[in-house]
Amino acid sequence: MDTILSHMTVSVTELKRNYAGILKEADDSPVAVLNHNRPEAYLLPAAHYERLMAYLEDLEDAKVVRERAAGPFVEVSPDEL
Repeated sequence: MDTILSHMTVSVTELKRNYAGILKEADDSPVAVLNHNRPEAYLLPAAHYERLMAYLEDLEDAKVVRERAAGPFVEVSPDEL
């Protein structure tokens, strides 16, 4: 059995028939699109997708910070800047 990672699901046929209504009902949440009762795709509102991308970027930045925390460091005086 496939895990559905959304609180709202629609069939492909239903999505074709009522795209605007489904987006409105979903508000700002993802919608699982089912094909033969199995998740085929996820429909994400633009704002939700943008938040996910910002979150992933933050995670990548945090990883770089952790990797560089132990050095090596370059000593620089304020006059050299």
